[in-house]
Amino acid sequence: MLQVRDDRTGFRVLAAVSFCHLLNDMLQSAIPSAYPIFKSAYHLDFGQIGAITLTSQITASLLQPVVGMYTDRRPLPYSLATGMCFTLTGLVLLAVAPSYLFVLLAVACVGIGSAVFHPESSRVARMASGGRHGFAQSFFQVGGNAGSAVGPLLAAFLILPFGQRSIALFSLGAAAAILVLLRVGRWYAGRRSQSGCATRHGSELPRRQVVGAVAILVALVFSKYFYMASLSSFYTFFLIQKFHVSVRMAQLYLFLFLGAVALGTLAGGPIGDRIGRRYVIWGSILGVLPFTLVMPYANRFWTAVLTVIIGLVLSSAFSAIVVYAQELMPGRVGAVAGLFFGIAFGVGGIGAALLGEVADQRGIEFVYRVCSFLPAIGLLTAFLPDIEGRATAAQPRAVGA
Repeated sequence: MLQVRDDRTGFRVLAAVSFCHLLNDMLQSAIPSAYPIFKSAYHLDFGQIGAITLTSQITASLLQPVVGMYTDRRPLPYSLATGMCFTLTGLVLLAVAPSYLFVLLAVACVGIGSAVFHPESSRVARMASGGRHGFAQSFFQVGGNAGSAVGPLLAAFLILPFGQRSIALFSLGAAAAILVLLRVGRWYAGRRSQSGCATRHGSELPRRQVVGAVAILVALVFSKYFYMASLSSFYTFFLIQKFHVSVRMAQLYLFLFLGAVALGTLAGGPIGDRIGRRYVIWGSILGVLPFTLVMPYANRFWTAVLTVIIGLVLSSAFSAIVVYAQELMPGRVGAVAGLFFGIAFGVGGIGAALLGEVADQRGIEFVYRVCSFLPAIGLLTAFLPDIEGRATAAQPRAVGA
């Protein structure tokens, strides 16, 4: 059985939920990686491709905050394994889908699985953090980013050569995740009395200031994930159209970008623990602006280099945003995780659908020129309250200090 001591980070528990996050997001990444196959098999346009992402991510977006709020009041330790069962079902259905509408139904099942998985596994990561909340959140999230990076690489060598039915092979990963999550659920059941623990310093802010800070965080997540949608959904088409690379080569470039996202995510949380989460948010969102502005006009080599830099820098913000919000609203760990993971999924889905329509009308390169200005929204970080500074000031001073 998985066990941790109260006074240290639960590395085994963190490793388990991060590993399952890797499997979960690897399985999800089978969907966009198979877009070229779906486009050819069902004669889809870019708008319909975007609608597939919209269906998966909106399903997860709408349900995640609901799951988080419910489990804040009534923890469900074994819901993690149950959610993964939905993902497994969706993958099997996707492998045998006879029509476009059946594809939408299958990805909706995958979305439901993610809606259950993310809020509760984020809570488990915080429970096992030993107080290193930024590190734990990054460690958990990097599993998902690594899975998203590995998924397209596996798809390049499994789905593309062997066709749509080979997606069923990914269901083996879901079955493995279910077994691990059953053990995590057993540990969670023994620790659920601590599932609502949170720091206190965020509660000292006036309600209006908390609402304003959350609104700013939502805007920052919007800018990050709307831009990320342009890369995760259409980057392969951009490379194929502009530089005439093969589908497999385009998938390899996508793997490099998503690998950079994983590395950036891993760094963001620990850096936030050390220097403060507002500084990480500043550097991540606004700091990526020069690179996004240049990328649409670069040649093939520099496009690859710039997208790796963009992935590294932009991805470091999310764990800092989630932990900052959890400290802003103590006692609502699940609701906060569900809200921001849900927004991330929803914005990604809406962005994919809208950008798909724009790409049909104006072309893929126009999409990247417009989206390059989105990180400028990072200027709003200046209006976030310094809750970490307040917490330090509120601590009693030592005698003789």
